[in-house]
Amino acid sequence: MEFLDWIILSVTLAFIVLYGVWKNNSHKNINEYIKGGNQAGWWTVGLSVMATQASAITFLSTPGQAYHDGMGFVQFYFGLPFAMLLICLFFIPVYHKLKVYTAYEFLESRFNLSVRTLTAILFLVQRGLAAGITIYAPSIILSVVLGWDLKLLVVLVGVLVISYTMIGGTKAVNVTQKQQMFIIFLGMFIAFGFILKRFPEGIGFSEALSIAGNSGKLDIINFEIDFNSRYTFWSGLTGGLFLALSYFGTDQSQVQRYLSGKSIKESQMGLIMNGVLKVPMQFFILLVGVMVFVFYQFEPAPLHFNPKAVAAVKASSKGSEFKALEIENLKVQNQIKMALLQDSEALNQLSDLNLKQRETAKELIAQVAPEQEVNDKDYVFISFILKYLPSGLIGLLLAVIFSAAMSSTASELNALAATTTVDLYQRNIGERSEQHYVKASKGFTLVWGLIAILFASVGNLFENLIQLVNIIGSVFYGTILGVFLIAIFIKEIKGKAVFWAAIISEALIISLFFVDVVSYLWLNVIGAVLTVLLGYTIQKMVNEK
Repeated sequence: MEFLDWIILSVTLAFIVLYGVWKNNSHKNINEYIKGGNQAGWWTVGLSVMATQASAITFLSTPGQAYHDGMGFVQFYFGLPFAMLLICLFFIPVYHKLKVYTAYEFLESRFNLSVRTLTAILFLVQRGLAAGITIYAPSIILSVVLGWDLKLLVVLVGVLVISYTMIGGTKAVNVTQKQQMFIIFLGMFIAFGFILKRFPEGIGFSEALSIAGNSGKLDIINFEIDFNSRYTFWSGLTGGLFLALSYFGTDQSQVQRYLSGKSIKESQMGLIMNGVLKVPMQFFILLVGVMVFVFYQFEPAPLHFNPKAVAAVKASSKGSEFKALEIENLKVQNQIKMALLQDSEALNQLSDLNLKQRETAKELIAQVAPEQEVNDKDYVFISFILKYLPSGLIGLLLAVIFSAAMSSTASELNALAATTTVDLYQRNIGERSEQHYVKASKGFTLVWGLIAILFASVGNLFENLIQLVNIIGSVFYGTILGVFLIAIFIKEIKGKAVFWAAIISEALIISLFFVDVVSYLWLNVIGAVLTVLLGYTIQKMVNEK
């Protein structure tokens, strides 16, 4: 990175943070701190909802996911628009009518305190883990750029986000997210255009799509009925629907965004905006990753995209073997380039050989440097940015990723603090002053921020970050959604039955996850259905007694 990049990155981030704090540094009561005084318009609500979901993980992992596995991941979002419609029709009116601070307050009025507390705790566990991952993502970037220790950077990034979230509350989160989304969209469109310009002469967008299609990267829809396949049309439409219903309808990090709306209509319009734009947005980000893949068909790609892992293996006893593999892989890449230009039938064989060489590289790294991350999906896009983008644009793209990280993490910490304050602390400590609860919420923001930093410090990339976040959510979301579905639609099922149904369902879902018999998206469906069926069964047994 050059001086210009540091200037652009620093000024962008400083402006976002300081502006948010300056505009929202005082709160008279808990309503202003948690719900922003209900002053947000529909476009603010919509952008805030999008920014909450579009973390740094989105802009690091999604292009890397497309680079390796193609566009099929977009099927994950097929159920989202339908979820937005259902939430607008059934969930938002309930929340606004009861004037709740959190989604889980509604459950006490419908059932009892035990159900409210249990559901709030399930949310706190899964979202607390996810917050750590969203802090981990931008730390990866800086560790690559600066060569600094990853754990140190986790702490620094975490402290930055904690600071302005504590001071500004929901208003600061909403205000900063508008600027962050502008930076995000600007940066990604510029990056896309630059990638196309870097293609060789004679290779335009249509030719790039043809190359990507021949390589299997444009296989978007899979109609196969396979419960072990993660991304199919059916898993996205059903599992994705249930996941989106739970995430946007019951997860406080999202609910808090539209509870800040001026009215029911403003909140509904904000969610509809998200439903209309989300799938095209994810499609575009995946397409960026596919274009990076095409770019690397004509330019030499690293044998492994994690520079620290490469440095570690080269310094080991396997260094000469790895270097020899790099030379062989470069030869194969050159052959792939010629095969593409000549439309050779040998392309598939060469591509398979390239993949085998990359797997061999991972095995070598794992043998000599087990502490290094061998999964390099999340390093693909950042590696491309740092090596091929011009000065100034590098700083802008890094600002994009940091903006996304800050927006998502701030929403999560804000929601974690609100849930802890309202559903656990306030509900059990009794009446205190409004300022007391504001201070308590700020304190819980700090506590959850520290927990997130701790989790990020011991985490790893698993398969890749965006999948890890969704997997963690899927383990809990189905059960939580089942509770809310009963609360809204099945009046005859009471609190005691729901409480035990949720506990049994969650235990079974965790067991299914570890046994790994179905793709994680189906856990959302199974969890919700299990909770409803168990609740009905237990209630019937209670009535018969």
